[in-house]
Amino acid sequence: MNPRLNTGVVGLPLPHESARGHVSGRAAYCDDIPEPVGTLHAALGLSPVAHGRLLGIDLERLRALPGVVEVFTAADIPGPNDCGPIVHDDPILADGTLRYLGQPVFAVVATSRDAARRAAAQAKAVLRIEPLPAQLDLRAAHAAADWVVPPMHLSRATHPGGVDAAMAEAPHRLSGRWTLGGQEQFYLEGQISFALPQDDGGLLVHCSTQHPSEMQALIGHALQLPSHAVQVSCRRMGGGFGGKESQSALFACVAALAARRLQRPVKLRVDRDDDFLITGRRHGFEFDWTVGFDDAGRVLALEVTLLGDAGHSADLSPPVMTRALCHIDNACWLPNVALHGYLPRTNRQSNTAFRGFGGPQGALITELILDHIARHRALDLLAVHQANWYGTDDHNVTPYGQLVEDNVIAPLVDELTGSAEYAKRRAEVALFNAASPVLKKGLALSPVKFGISFNVNHYNQAGALVHVYLDGSVLVNHGGTEMGQGLNTKVAQVVAHELGLPIGRVRCSATDTSKVANTSATAASTGADLNGQAAQDAARRIRGRLAALQAAEWGVAAEAIAFADGQVQAPDGRTVAFDALVQRAYVARVQLWSEGFYATPGLHWDRATLTGKPFYYFAYGAAVSEVLLDTLTGEWRLLRADLLHDVGRSLNPALDIGQVEGAFVQGMGWLTSEELVWHPQSGALLTHAPSTYKIPTANDVPDALHTRLFENANVADSIHRSKAVGEPPLLLAFSVWLALRDAVAAAGAPGCQPPLLAPATPEALLRAIDAVRD
Repeated sequence: MNPRLNTGVVGLPLPHESARGHVSGRAAYCDDIPEPVGTLHAALGLSPVAHGRLLGIDLERLRALPGVVEVFTAADIPGPNDCGPIVHDDPILADGTLRYLGQPVFAVVATSRDAARRAAAQAKAVLRIEPLPAQLDLRAAHAAADWVVPPMHLSRATHPGGVDAAMAEAPHRLSGRWTLGGQEQFYLEGQISFALPQDDGGLLVHCSTQHPSEMQALIGHALQLPSHAVQVSCRRMGGGFGGKESQSALFACVAALAARRLQRPVKLRVDRDDDFLITGRRHGFEFDWTVGFDDAGRVLALEVTLLGDAGHSADLSPPVMTRALCHIDNACWLPNVALHGYLPRTNRQSNTAFRGFGGPQGALITELILDHIARHRALDLLAVHQANWYGTDDHNVTPYGQLVEDNVIAPLVDELTGSAEYAKRRAEVALFNAASPVLKKGLALSPVKFGISFNVNHYNQAGALVHVYLDGSVLVNHGGTEMGQGLNTKVAQVVAHELGLPIGRVRCSATDTSKVANTSATAASTGADLNGQAAQDAARRIRGRLAALQAAEWGVAAEAIAFADGQVQAPDGRTVAFDALVQRAYVARVQLWSEGFYATPGLHWDRATLTGKPFYYFAYGAAVSEVLLDTLTGEWRLLRADLLHDVGRSLNPALDIGQVEGAFVQGMGWLTSEELVWHPQSGALLTHAPSTYKIPTANDVPDALHTRLFENANVADSIHRSKAVGEPPLLLAFSVWLALRDAVAAAGAPGCQPPLLAPATPEALLRAIDAVRD
């Protein structure tokens, strides 16, 4: 091949395709779509109680308010009043029973957003309610055996006597109970849907959603319309993080209902406070655990009971719990385990997907347990991790029966401990703490092993369309949604690579159910894996047709034709411009567009036994974090963080590093500052705005943030041997929380076990400091 031709754009650190639009404000989101004349605005009237019986609504009083056009209730929904993604237990609008404070009861449609919101704010005055006792305590709900789905149990015993015998024979045993808080997605763009009636009786719904096909199906069910009459489109989202996977449905259905009934465009955009009150978030968990281990800290038996706060309905809680159970092991081989997952029902918002989808909750409890073991045996936590690593030739099967085929955790951690100078800094921290009575430092390393694929097997599929135009430019449409993560950029790189084009010749259009049907949610970190493969399949079909046409003219094999640098080249060096070949193909009536499809191979899962191969591969990583804690105030700073993460052969290193750092900071927020507080009697969420709910800012990022990508190639046949990067690096933030626990321990007696909860707010840190000093 002519050496001047490049090898493609995959692997280059190209900027996000909308980067200029983001920083200039020209990137259009759902609320930026021009409103046609006659557009109406909707707002939701919310339940003022956590639990109650709905006796009536004074609709005429609402309809008489200024600007109000109509008010809709559950009785106006022609089809099923349900938007539950798995279990049909989640009403669009409350009907009969009020389940949580903030539940939508009615929708006001008015001539302006302000008028609609003012009318909806009258909910307390127009609702007749018989209050009922509310269940706000997760453990009490569990004791009452009130679960949204049946319990789940996952066990594996290599000991002939089973887990109990292994536990009984272990030289050492520890037990504990721990509380882990939830987390609000806090996407910058809130929930929004904009429904426009079409002249053929159908609906066009612009929706900020991670799952357009599910929105299409739920709108169709609610309005008793066939799916072909409902078109859902999403150009981009201002963040999703899982919060727009299933929970965009309520807003889409209400906007569609109003637009259909009134035959006018209707926009529903909730403000931040209402978004907090209506939607769910990352599940908070309660844990009870017992571990048996040997002198080296090697885990011999582990039993954990996990209580996940589902809220008032199932939503996505069952697969969240499944993933939590499947990530208890994290990077550790656990020979004997008994894991029990429960999802008690409470009178709170129905919790849902959040980056990691249960995996972080499951993995973190084991990291805490290993830290308990390390302190009990006066060992470094790193040494305990190393004693429990998965092996490569043995000790390499997970508790759910999947072989770990690509185990790079040991060399990855070895590389990180060297570059981060872990041993040297561990000694320096000890010297500092010995000489400092008030300020204490903490240092911790935490590993990550994270499974990639949807828990539900049939979601692991994707489709794409690739159109080549006569000027040689290319338009790609795929089933994934762009929420800032750079999915469209990566897919465009894949297509440009296949066709040998510069990236500027390829563009991705809005995700649209009229283009690619029956798509899966953009979630589980599978966006690039699935949609990249589907787009690659479509591009290869077109390339094959073009190669065959040109090969016939040159008298060479089609397989010998190369596409690169905007040129098509023969083995002897002859070239023709890509756009010239495209024009000749059109004249020759060669198809210049193609569909593509991909289904992840080799997956299988038994829901009854919780065994199988649920993941196509694993992503790995590790982080070292160092903190400085003021033991008098509970204030702290992250001094330095060293992150090393495995993304296989990166499709785009710039985007991947951004994802790693963003996930790390988001995880740090979950475990340190983002505290959800409910009123103990009313059930009101008290932290429902930026003034009371504290996400990390740029000031929380340390000056010394060292982020690198681990050199690796996926053993699985993923897109260009890359690995997913959306969710796994969030677990790197465990190192921050463990470093804080290390700093608290430095304030107490040797071997103390700080009772530090998560999030580790200054108040929680002070309580833990007081406890270790008593």
